[in-house]
Amino acid sequence: MTSGVDALVEHLFRHSAGQIVARLARRLGAARLDLAEEAVQDALVRALSIWPYSGVPAEPRGWLFQVARNRAIDLLRREASLRGKLRELESAAAEALPEQSTALGDDELAMMFMCCHPALPPPARVALTLKTVGGFSVDEVAAAFLAEPETIAQRLVRAKRQIREQAIAIEIPPEAERGERLTSVLDVLYLLFNEGYSAHGGENLTRADLCGESIRLTEILAGNPASDLPEVHALLALMLLQASRLPARVDESGDLLLLGEQDRRAWDQTLIGRGLGHLERAASGDRITAYHVEAAIAATHAAAPDEASTDWDAIVRLYDDLLALKPSPVVELNRAIALAMAKGPAAGIAAIERVESDPALSRYYLLPAALGRLWREAGDVERAARYYEEALARPCSEPERRFLERQLTRCRRTATA
Repeated sequence: MTSGVDALVEHLFRHSAGQIVARLARRLGAARLDLAEEAVQDALVRALSIWPYSGVPAEPRGWLFQVARNRAIDLLRREASLRGKLRELESAAAEALPEQSTALGDDELAMMFMCCHPALPPPARVALTLKTVGGFSVDEVAAAFLAEPETIAQRLVRAKRQIREQAIAIEIPPEAERGERLTSVLDVLYLLFNEGYSAHGGENLTRADLCGESIRLTEILAGNPASDLPEVHALLALMLLQASRLPARVDESGDLLLLGEQDRRAWDQTLIGRGLGHLERAASGDRITAYHVEAAIAATHAAAPDEASTDWDAIVRLYDDLLALKPSPVVELNRAIALAMAKGPAAGIAAIERVESDPALSRYYLLPAALGRLWREAGDVERAARYYEEALARPCSEPERRFLERQLTRCRRTATA
């Protein structure tokens, strides 16, 4: 019984804590975010101590909300300056936390807008969104971004202080301000997804929990009338199409598999179908964003039965469109790799060499790794080996490191054969 209760509380913590914090904090105000988090944490601890003996209540999420609300009232009674908030919270005594509701989505959406306020530094927005809306612990946020827990904790403290000092409200901003704020929210959610899809370090190539949380939060945006916009559906389409490949990105040993090595039968067809549906909804507007183009690239991959039959010319054209919208050396590199698939390794090498000296790519292991692959395909395994050695000297995850070591060994064996 105890292990089952532990698993249920862990599940509720992951999937409901952020919702409960959002609902409480919206009533208490952003300045009392710490109090809302403490109340929810206390409710979860109480569940762990009571449920193994009294049994799990019929509506565990509603039970947690009521206990957290009561705990928040207890904490507020100690602060005479917050009597107004206390009355507001006590007046909601009969309020329940439904499984799904528009109001619940509004609470989380308002919390996302606060966490991603442009006045906050980008790293703080990411940490605050994961901690407050996603229900991640400080240790989990730190592990996701290979940071020390103390660093993340300090980042959160500074962000909350800034929220109090600047009186940043937990609210869905008025329509006139929503565009800029929504751009910040989408940037943070895409950053979270990318960290889950290709971790920048550590033992695992992917973090499915980060991808799943990014998709869940983007679905809240897409389902709310205040943010049901084409660019939101474009980002959600991109996430779903990319996430469909997660089961095939590593083998049974956790080693990296390139796109051409993946078993496409393992790609999640349900996610692909959902992604294509959101891409169709994204076409309803009159503005094309980078998310639209990236989703179209992912859809082109999803439509191909294998790497050889992929429409690489179309992908190169889409990268041209992406460069016009969002010029960056990383996009240039990805276009060069697609060009190599369409026109041969020499064309790809020439395109990569044009951005090889860009400072933004000085620590990006994929640049020398791509050159290693293309020089090997061109027949110069000694030069390919040098590029793989260079890639190994740059930061990457352990699965990526093992992949590079295998490629380097393969080149050396070919060179001495």
